[in-house]
Amino acid sequence: MAVSTLGAYAEGDGSAGITKATSMLTGYFDPATKLIYAAGAIVGLIGAIKVYSKFSSGDPDTGKTAGSWFGACVFLIVAATVLRSFFL
Repeated sequence: MAVSTLGAYAEGDGSAGITKATSMLTGYFDPATKLIYAAGAIVGLIGAIKVYSKFSSGDPDTGKTAGSWFGACVFLIVAATVLRSFFL
């Protein structure tokens, strides 16, 4: 009797579970994308403050610092957009 009960639970090809998992996973992309955009905004603000600080003090390395912070912000935005378009 126990074996027949286990067989009843194991029927099906699992497509319902895969469909449910897919819908749950895609539901996380919008909040995750917004979180990555917020992180990019914070990184941008921190970078702007650091670049302004270096520019104000007359540091000759200001351009390199600005480029690296700008590249980090662009990477976060592009990564969020590409991941969203790739998986959705």
